[in-house]
Amino acid sequence: MKAYEALSRVYDRLNADVDYEAFADLYEAVFRQAGIAPELVLDLGCGTGTLTLALAKRGYDMIGVDGSAEMLSQAYQRKYEAGADNLLFLQQDMCSFELYGTVGAVVSSLDCVNYLTGDGDLGRCFALVHNYLDPDGVFIFDVNTPYKFKHVYGDNAYILEDEGEDGACYCGWQNEYDEKTALCSFYLSVFAEGEDGRYRRFDEEQTERCYTAEELTAALMAAGFGDVHFYGSTTMDAPDEETERWFVTARCKK
Repeated sequence: MKAYEALSRVYDRLNADVDYEAFADLYEAVFRQAGIAPELVLDLGCGTGTLTLALAKRGYDMIGVDGSAEMLSQAYQRKYEAGADNLLFLQQDMCSFELYGTVGAVVSSLDCVNYLTGDGDLGRCFALVHNYLDPDGVFIFDVNTPYKFKHVYGDNAYILEDEGEDGACYCGWQNEYDEKTALCSFYLSVFAEGEDGRYRRFDEEQTERCYTAEELTAALMAAGFGDVHFYGSTTMDAPDEETERWFVTARCKK
C-alpha cells in the first residue's frame, strides 16, 4: 500500500504522546527571535492536520500541504469539527508543490524531511520552500538524527498500541537500516479493532533517509537560506551526540 494509506486510520492514536503545542511554542519562539510576525504559514507535510489546526487556533492563517489523500481526509474532518475557516489543505508533493503566493513562514514537523529519499529531492524541496517564502521569512523543520537511525531504529522491532473508546489498535514495526545507502525501511502491520470487535489488518512499508547536519546545511545554503541553526529540543536546547531529533531553523535570503 502507499505510504500512510493504512497508517492514516490510526496515526493520531499511535502518536497521542506527541506534544504538538510544544512544537507550536517552538515555532512562535523562532518567529519572535527572528523579529517576524507571519500572518500566513505553510505546514509542509501536514499529515492529519493536528499541528496545522493548533497554529490556526493561535491566529495564523494556515495552508497545509500533504501528498496523502488518506491523511488529508482526516485533516479535513478535524477542520470541520473545529469549525476552523482560517486554514486550507492541499494535496501536493513536497518536491513539486505550488502556492498562490508567498508565505511568512514554513514549518514541517515529525521528520517529513526524512521522507525525501530520492536523489535531488532535498534540494528541490528546499528550493521551493525558499521560492514561496517572504524575504527574511523562516523555515523550521525537524529530522531524525543519524544517532536515532543507527541506535534506535537500526534493525530493531517495536510494538505500538492504543486502547480507547474507538477500540484497540496495535502496530508491529520492523526496521531495516542500511548505513551505506543511508536508507531505513519500516515494515508496518496495523491491527485495528472494528465496532463488531473484529480486527482488520493493514500492511505498509515506508522509507526514510538519514541526513547529516552537513548535508542539511549545504542544501539550505544552496537553496538561498542563511542563519542556519540546529536545536536538540522544542525548548531550543543545544543538541548532543545522543540527540534523536534535530530542530532546524533557517532564514530566507532574497
